[in-house]
Amino acid sequence: MARTAKIITVILLVFGSVFSKFPFEDITLSWDERVNDILDRLTLQEMQDQMAYGGSTPAPAPGISRLGIKPYQWDTECIRGDVDLNGTSFPQSIGLAASFNPKLLYEVAKTTAQEVRAFNNYFESQGDYGMHKGLSCFSPVLNIHRHPLWGRNQETYGEDPYMSGVYSQHFIWGLQGDHPRYVRASGGCKHFDVHGGPENIPSSRFDFDAKVSTKDWKATFQPAFKACVKAGTYSLMCSYNSINGIPSCANKELLTDILRYEWGFTGYVVSDDGAIENIITHHHYLNDSVQTAAACIHAGTNLNLPMGPNVYLHIVESVEQGLVTEETVKERVKPLFYTRMKLGEFDPPSLNPYKSIDRSIIQSPAHQALSLRAAMESFVLLKNEANMLPLKGSVKYGAILGPFADNPDQMFGDYTAKPDAKYITTPMSSLTDVIADKTYYKQLCDNSDPHCSTYTQAALQDLVQYADIVVLCLGTGQAVEAEGNDRPDMELPGKQKQMLDDAIMYTKGKIILLLFSAAPLDVAPAIASDKVSAIIHCFFPSQTTGEAIRRVLFNDGPGSNPAGRLPFTWYSSLEYVLPITNYTMVNRTYRYIQGDPTLPYGYGLSYSSFNYTSLTITPAVVKAGNNVTVVVGVRNIGKIDGDEVIQLYISWVGVQEVMPKYQLAGFDRVFLEATQENWYKFTITAEQMAVIDDAGRQTVVPCTINVYAGGQQPNQKASVGSNVLQGNFTIQA
Repeated sequence: MARTAKIITVILLVFGSVFSKFPFEDITLSWDERVNDILDRLTLQEMQDQMAYGGSTPAPAPGISRLGIKPYQWDTECIRGDVDLNGTSFPQSIGLAASFNPKLLYEVAKTTAQEVRAFNNYFESQGDYGMHKGLSCFSPVLNIHRHPLWGRNQETYGEDPYMSGVYSQHFIWGLQGDHPRYVRASGGCKHFDVHGGPENIPSSRFDFDAKVSTKDWKATFQPAFKACVKAGTYSLMCSYNSINGIPSCANKELLTDILRYEWGFTGYVVSDDGAIENIITHHHYLNDSVQTAAACIHAGTNLNLPMGPNVYLHIVESVEQGLVTEETVKERVKPLFYTRMKLGEFDPPSLNPYKSIDRSIIQSPAHQALSLRAAMESFVLLKNEANMLPLKGSVKYGAILGPFADNPDQMFGDYTAKPDAKYITTPMSSLTDVIADKTYYKQLCDNSDPHCSTYTQAALQDLVQYADIVVLCLGTGQAVEAEGNDRPDMELPGKQKQMLDDAIMYTKGKIILLLFSAAPLDVAPAIASDKVSAIIHCFFPSQTTGEAIRRVLFNDGPGSNPAGRLPFTWYSSLEYVLPITNYTMVNRTYRYIQGDPTLPYGYGLSYSSFNYTSLTITPAVVKAGNNVTVVVGVRNIGKIDGDEVIQLYISWVGVQEVMPKYQLAGFDRVFLEATQENWYKFTITAEQMAVIDDAGRQTVVPCTINVYAGGQQPNQKASVGSNVLQGNFTIQA
């Protein structure tokens, strides 16, 4: 990489200003000099238009023909593939989180960015700047999976703020690349902040006011975004909701005091779609567009995604009325052009290696293989009675049923690339000829209806009564949970619950239950029934769903021994869950829950068995502000090679502040051959040791910190079978 940087420097010096018409095109100048040259040439009207058009409605940011500047499309979604385009689709975020593998997320983000570049290079050559055809990604989603009914849980990385932060960093690094000069595609972490429901039940996301304590804000809702900023993201998106009465996009404490002054962020803030207009129409926080434009600019919002009358088209009036200065407007425009500069827009294409990526890489064999591996790594084995799985040999008669057995639209989840049908496999297409000598599939309800409104008991009975193995595919899908659509309850939707009960009643053989959802479902009968031998939570695995399931059911090939872990708490019922409108963290998520849930955060089974052999903590006494090193020994004591997810938790002893019961402090997914033992090193940082008081102050205080290492949380009623080791260290002032 150092050699590459040196070569680029020579090229800049030799050819820098040869073909430049304006100084901002002179590649020998610094980024700031070039961006400032653009800004000095813009009129106030032109600056307004650059800030007002962050989406495709009514148009992308307009070109400036007198300067040779082309239009620019800011609205691109890259959460797990180039959304809405026919590229490679990867499992939805909540499934990627379940892999407990940040390296996998890095690879998915890198591959996604390559395809985003490939599409953009093509569309730009055609003069097409339409929606989702740019290079600036509104991804990843870093909101906390804090309530099981939120419709957008599937877009998150689960309920732990530390894990979400680690994932955010790997996503940003993979997406943006490591080139010394250019950015592959720019990241944008959302939705900032204190966002996580409701969407539409019991109130609208467009006017919701999240009441949050300073402590919860600092300890739960901010850490992942802070990690994203440290990773170098180019943007954040301010959310629809208000925070303690102030709309996010007009919240100076959030967007300037915390984001820019405290965290050192230098990029741009973009509004959620229509969030600035909602300040007037839904929050009723301000009364007119001129005042609202000025308030959002002062707060730190650089770019508007308008919905309806565009508030940022009143920026000129805000300046004329003295509500905001032209210099402040100029400062808000600066990171927009800085981002475009780093993406290589104003440099000769020959200097930018990303400009040479073409559409031949779309759905390349390597990309398809990564999609398959990601799907397998996302699966969480929740139940495996008598080691029914992996399947061994053939049986006489099998059956596949349920609304997700052959339903690509619903098994993909929300916000996805839309690959050609030839790349898509379903449970029906992949399992029909392999789970038994004769395997039957029957559409028991309309595949477009996860509620299974047309289901009849007799049809199921006819299909399963003689089956040795029944693969039952149930879940939610976009029709039940998605953006703008909260779940009404934790039940299987519609007649799916009856379908499960009937399958248990009429099946004489064994049932494998495959679940497709982003959050817990009430499947207590399946957990309790001895007829349901295996349960796998599949989330939304995307294009390789069927093939990934086939390989895991048979442990066929590398990576097919399941090792995913639940990235959320599987509550037994809503009786133990506070209302979605209540933003306190009391008794919420594994960090603060009282009692034992049905299945704990971090839970997941394997076809193999693991034993934790050693836990070494150094130093045993640490001075406040220093780090601690933890080394964990693990052995695969089973007969099957496979991955193990090492989970490191800490708890505080002897502190006055209320802290999490347990806090994830490190995790890694590692491969161990049968009987193999290995040792793995983790670092617990001073920041992780810190105590947060009610005022949000973060301090490392003298105390004892317990450390737990294992394949799950300590002291869990639902056990994965392996042991958890415990040690501690002491912090001195």
